[in-house]
Amino acid sequence: MSRKVLFCATVDYHFRAFHLPYLKWFKDQGFEVHVAASGNIELPYVDAKFDIPIQRSPLHRTNLDAYASLKSILAANKYDIIHCHTPMGGVLARLAARSARKQGTKVIYTAHGFHFCQGAPLFHWLAYYPLEKFLSYFTDCLITINEEDYLLARKHGFRANQIEHVHGVGVNTTRFQQIDELHRAERKVSMGYQPADILLFYAAEFNQNKNQQQLIRALAHIRNEAPHVKLLLAGEGALQVQCQELAKELQVAQQVDFLGYRKDIDYLLPMCDIAVASSLREGLPVNMMEAMACGLPIVASDNRGHRELVHDGNNGWLISPHDHIRMAEKLLLLAGDRELRTQLGSNGRQMVETKYAIEQVLHQKSAIYSRFMDEKVEVMWAMQ
Repeated sequence: MSRKVLFCATVDYHFRAFHLPYLKWFKDQGFEVHVAASGNIELPYVDAKFDIPIQRSPLHRTNLDAYASLKSILAANKYDIIHCHTPMGGVLARLAARSARKQGTKVIYTAHGFHFCQGAPLFHWLAYYPLEKFLSYFTDCLITINEEDYLLARKHGFRANQIEHVHGVGVNTTRFQQIDELHRAERKVSMGYQPADILLFYAAEFNQNKNQQQLIRALAHIRNEAPHVKLLLAGEGALQVQCQELAKELQVAQQVDFLGYRKDIDYLLPMCDIAVASSLREGLPVNMMEAMACGLPIVASDNRGHRELVHDGNNGWLISPHDHIRMAEKLLLLAGDRELRTQLGSNGRQMVETKYAIEQVLHQKSAIYSRFMDEKVEVMWAMQ
């Protein structure tokens, strides 16, 4: 009988965006790879895919159907390892796998940023902390992707058999890399910009957490001193129109480009000069690591995910998510100093290569997977 692994998340796009190298790794080890999530996109390296109606809202009734489906899938397939991701994927998979764990199945959960954290609203602590602590009893390995979550889980007595800190999901440093000034200028012109334009870039959904309004306000603060600075905002979302209206109100509409949903981030990032981020909460943001891999200096809001990546004066600066004036000052400083941009960007690229490249993260994760493969074999022998 072949060994089997199940990856579970709320939506299947999560795996295409972040986990293909890990699906491939299991295939290379001879595993049968299954995926359970909402959605019907095709995924490479996958032998069986289950479209189950997981919803982001914990109160959505169809999550009961998703739970029932997961129970049936687990009972039919006798997985060696289940690796679950995203809040609801993690909740439903761990609850559904309670019986399977008694038969030796190992359950791994990656927390892509706890909703309760330093500075989080009290409601998040009251709602999410007890749930995650309860579910830790049904977790063989809890993987955190930033140091703050790792220390929090250990300090607050989470009962997972093992708690590990892994450096995110990994960045493809071949796909995301620097280009020289000549090619940057050529690419800017090809996209309708001037070579002397200073391009700020941020890719994120337009929602309350991502806080793009701070970036627009920062740009407005320096619009007279730096009219050649342009803000590129990739993404869609409920607050996009509101942000467009704010840009008009602050008279920077001509300096803000709303790019919509993009599949060419790896083409856009290298032509830009500075990466910006304004979110209130992050786990370990891939968009920032991709920007660092492209050699961009970072000006970002101060939160636990950004603190992991941005070191003041080394590869950028951290700014209060409510202080658009200080953010504007740092943007103005970088806009006027190419050498500083180059130095900070180079430091960021080196950091990604050392800690956050796919090869580095795959090495960390494969060590965890291998450990649980061995434990599963030991359990099966003991049950015979």
